[in-house]
Amino acid sequence: MELVERMLSGALQPLSRLISLVERGYPAVTEIMKGIYPRLGRAYSIGITGPPGGGKSTLVDRLTAVARSKGLSVGIIAVDPTSPFSGGAVLGDRIRMQQHYLDPGVFIRSMATRGSRGGLPTTTRNVMKLLDAFGKDIIFVETVGVGQTELDIMETVDTTLVALVPEAGDAIQTMKAGLMEIADIFVVNKADRPGADRLVVELESMLMLSPRMNQWQPPILATQAINDVGIGELYREAKRHQEFLESSGELLRRRRQQRKEEFLHAVEHRLRNRLSLLMSENERLRSLLGQVENGEIDPYSAVEITESEVLSRGRLPGVGQPP
Repeated sequence: MELVERMLSGALQPLSRLISLVERGYPAVTEIMKGIYPRLGRAYSIGITGPPGGGKSTLVDRLTAVARSKGLSVGIIAVDPTSPFSGGAVLGDRIRMQQHYLDPGVFIRSMATRGSRGGLPTTTRNVMKLLDAFGKDIIFVETVGVGQTELDIMETVDTTLVALVPEAGDAIQTMKAGLMEIADIFVVNKADRPGADRLVVELESMLMLSPRMNQWQPPILATQAINDVGIGELYREAKRHQEFLESSGELLRRRRQQRKEEFLHAVEHRLRNRLSLLMSENERLRSLLGQVENGEIDPYSAVEITESEVLSRGRLPGVGQPP
């Protein structure tokens, strides 16, 4: 595919066009992913998540500055709420991280959630792959900030930063389980505000009650991103976590698990499409679906009948054939 070849040679415009194709779910996505696969696995990814108002964009902005000072190329995926009018991102890359906008070593892409409930669009992984294949050393992924449900980020990036503000002290009580699962590093941003020390103590107590199965104990850092305070320390902790993952074999395990989940998701998506095709062509299954909708038969019995119908055909239509 010509666009892929031009992107792999370092051309920026093809990268933007390929990302747009991936976001819109064009049929060519499968071939695009096949074409870039040999170039994957070199970028390190860092996710920044947490409730709205935590200063995630400013943290990404400041961390990008540190990475650039070390000569690293950076890709940024900034996830924003979906516009009810255009379907695109409400906020755009033109109004965030302005100091990096004209830096050729930084590529910024705003993405809309498009109905996703996990804080990330379903296309995020493929966009990250494009940035990886393009040659970015670090990829920052900033989630939309939907609170407790942002578990997708943990399964997508290598290191996850959870950004909180002093006012979130009470709110974290309802987020304990999710935070403990997600965070590799805690960031108490806007630490010049009252209550920052109390929040740090609360987080320390939570960590003591929820020990990790591996040897990594999430550090808690106080920052003032807007004033560039504590950013160097935060970057060093992220680097230390990367070194821990690599030396312990955890990075390999995480990436193996990510590839496994991606494979299972792709199979599920393909089979779902084939099953939909079968139901549109098979009068018996269409009738069965109507009975389920009308409450005439329970879904589980309908599944058994559908399974029998599929097995009688030997396979789903089109399985093993190009989509």
